[in-house]
Amino acid sequence: MTAGAGTGRRPERQRGRRRAGLLPGFAALGSGLWFLLFFLAPLAFVWVFSFGRQEGLIDIELAWTLDNYLRALDPLYLDILLRSIWLAGLTAAVSLALGLPVAVGIAFAPARWKPLLLLLVVLPFLTNLLIRTYALIAVLRTKGYVNAVLGWAAEWLGLPFEPLPLLYNDAAVVIGLVYVHMPFMILPLYAALERMDRSLVEAALDLGASRARAFWTVVVPAALPGVFAGTILVFVPALGSYLTPDLLGGADSQMIANVIERQFKRANDWPFGAALSLLLIYAAFGTLALRPALARRWRGPR
Repeated sequence: MTAGAGTGRRPERQRGRRRAGLLPGFAALGSGLWFLLFFLAPLAFVWVFSFGRQEGLIDIELAWTLDNYLRALDPLYLDILLRSIWLAGLTAAVSLALGLPVAVGIAFAPARWKPLLLLLVVLPFLTNLLIRTYALIAVLRTKGYVNAVLGWAAEWLGLPFEPLPLLYNDAAVVIGLVYVHMPFMILPLYAALERMDRSLVEAALDLGASRARAFWTVVVPAALPGVFAGTILVFVPALGSYLTPDLLGGADSQMIANVIERQFKRANDWPFGAALSLLLIYAAFGTLALRPALARRWRGPR
């Protein structure tokens, strides 16, 4: 009886193992189909359109020409692309400078306060991006809250005051992009610092290091994985941002995504818009390719 029961259970366990082994395959297949249908296939259509030629108002001839790419490399559009890269890089740098102290504060906070602090970081995601951007317009405009506070302070000090032009320029675009993407910098930094061995900081202080030296020699190296991840998570979406520069930037502060939108909608020039889109994707992929090299440089030789 006992031997027979054990023999009967063995095939059931083997079938259970085979079924469990199939689950990763099904998961990988589903992920691959999703990636193919919703990323590669649309990207392939855009790639094909980039070699086309506009014929009339709505017709596109697949001429397999490079004219759209040559036009995209015109100094006018190349300058907009380079300025977009600069604004996105500046956004990542400012987000890092502001986000690192916040991430350190959360990581070293008492355990009972961490959930509340993390909730405050992700709380802006619960509000629509359009609403947050219009709220920022109310803060930065000529008669907005910032100028109102500065005017009150100048009046209290007896100083003359002229409202500052805080809106419709590059500074407003960077402020808006930092405001939108800051959580993408703080969360990876916090995840990296949470895994740090706190005894290393205590050892550095016990050996006579100042708090500033302990921060730069212990905390910052431990945060480097979060720095690289957060920089990419901020830079790439900021590079392709459309709404923030459209609402906060002026005529000279438009980014490449705004030019692409005008080609697809107002100018109805899909081939040229596709070529600009591919250039934007190449710039984003180039940034991703720099990450391993930068990581090796910061780690140094082993």
